[in-house]
Amino acid sequence: MGDRLRLAVGIMGNASSLLLYAAPILTFTRVIRKRSTEEFSCLPYIVALSNCLLYTWYGLPVVSYKWENFPVITINGLGIILELSFIFIYLWFAPTRGKIKAGTITTMVMVIFTVTAIISAFVFHDHHHRKVFVGTIGLVASVAMYAAPLVVVKQVIMTKSVEFMPFYLSFFSFLASVLWLAYGLLSHDLLLASPNLVGLPLGILQLGLYCKYRKRGIIEEEPSKWDLEHNNIQEKPKHMQLSMNEDVNGKI
Repeated sequence: MGDRLRLAVGIMGNASSLLLYAAPILTFTRVIRKRSTEEFSCLPYIVALSNCLLYTWYGLPVVSYKWENFPVITINGLGIILELSFIFIYLWFAPTRGKIKAGTITTMVMVIFTVTAIISAFVFHDHHHRKVFVGTIGLVASVAMYAAPLVVVKQVIMTKSVEFMPFYLSFFSFLASVLWLAYGLLSHDLLLASPNLVGLPLGILQLGLYCKYRKRGIIEEEPSKWDLEHNNIQEKPKHMQLSMNEDVNGKI
């Protein structure tokens, strides 16, 4: 019964994580349509890539015992493909400064993953120590992934607008953290459960922020220079008309 429940939760966790990793499709559809990355940040997708790489490696028989964490491999393997696609699209449409920044961070992530994989495979000689080593680094990556959407919190608070805060990314992040927390506890694997203890409150915070500012726009904007000039142009004929009427009446 316990194994069946664990498998069922793992399948639901896979489904929620798939929605989490696929959520940016709406964002990048907009990017492609407008041919601009606008104010969107690439950081959440780079951090998600790091998380997927580490946990795919964590689930493989090199680190885990046989195929005990097969559900972890399947969803994170698919996540790698999706996140790489999003990063490529971002690099294609981003301005030069954005490309350099995103490319640099992505390179750093790949280097860190490569070093982690090499150390875990050749320095440690049993599954337990490999899981502890990779899982600890994966813990940091997971917390960063769940917190990544918070990079736009300052912008949301200042503008009182959630236009550039990806709601579905925050919602499915919350849902995935709940299910993977349950999976980790059922598996008696604290290294899988721990990141979600942080991801859960962060997801609640993001959703609360979205609900607060969802229907609020910029309270008031100062009239632009063009508007003032436009109003002056509309008022000018009235003054001219009054002056003409006074001249005509004076002559009569």
